[in-house]
Amino acid sequence: MARIAGINVPVKKCVPFALTYIHGIGITTANIICRSCKIDERKRVLELQDEDIEKISSFIRQKYVIEGELRKKVAMDIKSLMEIGCYRGLRHRKGLPVRGQRTHTNAKTRKGRSKLPIAGKK
Repeated sequence: MARIAGINVPVKKCVPFALTYIHGIGITTANIICRSCKIDERKRVLELQDEDIEKISSFIRQKYVIEGELRKKVAMDIKSLMEIGCYRGLRHRKGLPVRGQRTHTNAKTRKGRSKLPIAGKK
């Protein structure tokens, strides 16, 4: 395992796909990083030199919010929505879908299991 920006990434995968193991970096961002650092996207992490890995790590640290900082930022954003009492904050507080999905049926993931079991018919 190679360490890029403090995260272990698999060495047998191509660089863009290995970068997606870092929370906050998707495939599009990974491709942008590879192009910016002038690294061939078909190379495997195993084939990278130490200076290439350092170049990627420093670029990510300068340009992107990743891992713990990103998780903290998202949590704080949700908390602020709940504090100001906006619609999205209320939905988060109640544990219901936030983005306008149907709740009459579906939404079992957000709502959880039903509280009272329904008695079977005779």
